[in-house]
Amino acid sequence: MITFSISLVALVLGYFLYGRVVERIVSPDNRITPAVGKADGMDYVVLPEWKVFMIQFLNIAGTGPIFGAIMGAKFGPSAYLWIVLGCIFAGAVHDYLSGMLSMRNGGVGLPEIVGKYLGINAKRVMLVFSVLLLILVGSVFVYSPAEILKTMWGTSAFWVMAIFLYYVLATLLPVDKIIGRIYPLFAFSLLFMALALMVCLFIKMPNLPELWDGIGNMGAEKLGMTDNIFPCLFITVACGAVSGFHATQSPLMARCVVNEHQGRPIFYGAMITEGIVALIWATVSMYFFYNDPVPGYSTLAGVEEGLHTSAPAVVNIICNDWLGIVGGILALLGVVAAPITSGDTAFRGARLIIADFLGLEQKKMSRRLLICIPLFLVSLAFLLWQIENPDGFNVVWQYFGWANQTLAVITLWTITVWMAKEGKPYIAVLIPAVFMTAVCSTFVFVSKQALGLEGYVGYAMGCAVTLMVMVWFFSWKIRYKG
Repeated sequence: MITFSISLVALVLGYFLYGRVVERIVSPDNRITPAVGKADGMDYVVLPEWKVFMIQFLNIAGTGPIFGAIMGAKFGPSAYLWIVLGCIFAGAVHDYLSGMLSMRNGGVGLPEIVGKYLGINAKRVMLVFSVLLLILVGSVFVYSPAEILKTMWGTSAFWVMAIFLYYVLATLLPVDKIIGRIYPLFAFSLLFMALALMVCLFIKMPNLPELWDGIGNMGAEKLGMTDNIFPCLFITVACGAVSGFHATQSPLMARCVVNEHQGRPIFYGAMITEGIVALIWATVSMYFFYNDPVPGYSTLAGVEEGLHTSAPAVVNIICNDWLGIVGGILALLGVVAAPITSGDTAFRGARLIIADFLGLEQKKMSRRLLICIPLFLVSLAFLLWQIENPDGFNVVWQYFGWANQTLAVITLWTITVWMAKEGKPYIAVLIPAVFMTAVCSTFVFVSKQALGLEGYVGYAMGCAVTLMVMVWFFSWKIRYKG
């Protein structure tokens, strides 16, 4: 619990100290924001700061800081380091600057920002990449909550239709009509669940692995995990540290912020909050898997697979055991409502990205339908394939992590180029950009889900790709300066 306590304090201080440093680099002012200058009552709508924060938090969170942290905790205390350092120096910076860049460019989506700073070809690649990723997220987050809900009542088909209908409405209606009303409630539920679990941790004071016990792959011996910490931990724990999906969501709220000075508490603050949630769940999972002398799984009711218990099962077991009936309800909200509220904004984000690319205003319903009808048809086709294929969900999900982090890589390099052009200290973003480039490129070469190269060959090739990208950047910078 010492490492957990230090990590918790570090995240809070990270917001007040490093967050302020990054804010000064951006230098927010009192210029008119898109929410005011382009107000349309649909997507550009001024919302209260607290509500924008809650929506942003739930947009970027979903089940990521819960499931990802649980799976990442199987590696051991190294998960603490990644959550804290990744969140403060990479994830929160990524979210804040992508949100501010969107705000200063009229509230446009990620592909438009990438195109402005990396060129038209990068814009086209990002358009296809981000829209496919968002459709993937939306489709996956129809099927998975439907499978859970059917265990309580109804059938998969009923819940798939109900959730999909909600997605259609949330995508087509003004942001303040559905999303602005129900998101704060769900966000509060997730935060309350996390805080309640943190209180339980301090009451129980379990004997957990600490950083000085070693940061190697603790799961290798006890869980039979063959994945290397680098790069697998940094792909597994995404939303709690850094996640490219967030850069597709920040522009949604950049269209609702009334003043640039609200950017740090909304964008940087929401990511730090998500990091705290991930830290709590990682610690709860340390108790479940590695508590000494008796691991939590051996003392809790309903545990059938011990060390190999799935992330959703860990959530249900812990919440019901520690928090009782209230915990069961909160677990339901966490496991079901969280992915649903990520899926609807995924489709909304896809609609806006396509609208930006085509130059279609979205105030009229006919314009929104022009984009949404083919968007939902593609999603339905993908969803049907996923349902008919018994292993469809797992096949899709194993590639989502890499695609998500690759999106973060592109976003970080875009921000680095912007800062270099503006004469700002780009080193603050260059370091996480280089690190995440190494993570994603190495993963392609060494992971069994990709090429699965043996020995140091895969790592050498990952380093080579990273070096090539760095050479590209500094070569560009020399030419640009000249």
